Amino acid sequence: MPLVSFGYRFTVRLPASAAAAYRWATDYAPDDPARMGENGRRRVDWLVEDAVLITDAIRTDHGVVTKQRLVRLQPRERSWTNTHLAGPTKHSQFLYRIVPRGPRRSVLEFVGLQVERSPRALSPAERSLRARTVAREDAATWKLLARAMATELGANGPRPTARRSG
Repeated sequence: MPLVSFGYRFTVRLPASAAAAYRWATDYAPDDPARMGENGRRRVDWLVEDAVLITDAIRTDHGVVTKQRLVRLQPRERSWTNTHLAGPTKHSQFLYRIVPRGPRRSVLEFVGLQVERSPRALSPAERSLRARTVAREDAATWKLLARAMATELGANGPRPTARRSG
């Protein structure tokens, strides 16, 4: 099967300051798949202070899908990159940046390059449609995460940290 690639982007409003949203979003934990509406488990291996290896095993209707990603944190910019090392979107790379929008609000700016297998080469129109579909799906996931963020950073306070330095 040939590889196809396409870029896409989206933004999602977050219910927390940029600093709090960044800390929450990059505090990876084994129960993160549930926050994204998925049935699975996550392994978090801190390599060094600013790099983490994340391995997800997600149950789908077609079996278990495993993805492995290298995440590089850039706290000063409130951004991180996510590079897929294994799984159905191997070689894909995503950039996340959290931008302040007031004392208690921020916005996630996402820019992605998705690489995936396709039964055949796709026309530019088909790649564009695929990009819009994936952007809509990923934005929906981040809207779920924003709701979890609101709950966890709201009246219940922040979730206990799961981060481990390597």
